[in-house]
Amino acid sequence: MALPLAPARPAPSPATTAIHLGRRRRARRRTMALVTLGVILVALMAAMLLLGKTIYPVSDVVRVILGETVPGASFTVGSLRIPRMITGVLAGVAFGVAGTTFQTMLRNPLASPDVIGITSGASAAAVVSLVVLHASITATMFAALLVGIATAALIYLAARGGESTGGRLILIGIGIGAMLEAVVSFVIQRAADWDVAVAMRWLTGSLNGSKWEGLGPLALAAVILIPLILLLSRDLRALELGDASATALGVRVDRTRLLLIVAAVALACFATATTGPIAFVAFLAGPIASRLVGPGTSLTIPAALMGAVLVLAADLIGQFAFDTTFPVGVITGVLGAPYLLYLLIRTNRIGGSS
Repeated sequence: MALPLAPARPAPSPATTAIHLGRRRRARRRTMALVTLGVILVALMAAMLLLGKTIYPVSDVVRVILGETVPGASFTVGSLRIPRMITGVLAGVAFGVAGTTFQTMLRNPLASPDVIGITSGASAAAVVSLVVLHASITATMFAALLVGIATAALIYLAARGGESTGGRLILIGIGIGAMLEAVVSFVIQRAADWDVAVAMRWLTGSLNGSKWEGLGPLALAAVILIPLILLLSRDLRALELGDASATALGVRVDRTRLLLIVAAVALACFATATTGPIAFVAFLAGPIASRLVGPGTSLTIPAALMGAVLVLAADLIGQFAFDTTFPVGVITGVLGAPYLLYLLIRTNRIGGSS
């Protein structure tokens, strides 16, 4: 006896087909962007190790990385260039993730830690520690971390409540940042010339003097906090729709926002305490990554890669593109300032997000 034939599957509707095609296209674009950023980052890391006053062959650099002793290269590559490269990567990743977390959560491209005053708190603490208290580098890093976190807590508490927490947080942060910058200017104006030189090297944001000993706290913060932000990335994207929509989707808005703020602030402060406030990396990494991967996707990983690319590329430009060597923060400042002006003009014309 013949078995009955299974009913034929209905053909997908044009709308369903379009949705599937759109998802595949977005996934393909995101994959291509991540691969491209990864390749660029690896190339920049190699350039950081190979280039300098002495250019070593690839074989010598590989031998140093594998732990062999190579005359000359062991010190230059192993003790100077590798810590500098790793510091740049970790700082760029931390700034990139912190910046895009704030920008996504508050739905405003101006809402990055360096724009809303968080890194200004760390900078003020570092300047007072170096110039007034003449503290060690370790104590300066610790002070920058604590005061940066305290500044973020003050901004958050002052902005809580009502329906436009994001907008108030940005405005209050900019105001507090301006006051802290005034503190920095006052301390530097009254400081001795030697103290000013030391403070300015830190304030501009620099990878000079990066050592293995300074990598531990930043690396530990990245290992703990970035996975936490990735775990909350789904809720972060819901917050981008607004508090009411996020609550309707089952997100505990206050708890999620507090966790994200703590994680992002800690990342920014650890990076600032290690390298100084490298200008505009947190501000630029997210928007550039968004242009590359397209809408409708999490920006945490793309922004992390973009932040590292920005820091390493700016450091290489500062070292080799001019007759005078410039700190990395000077180069990123030159890149970021025009974009900030563009955003301010655009926001003034069309109105900002709340």
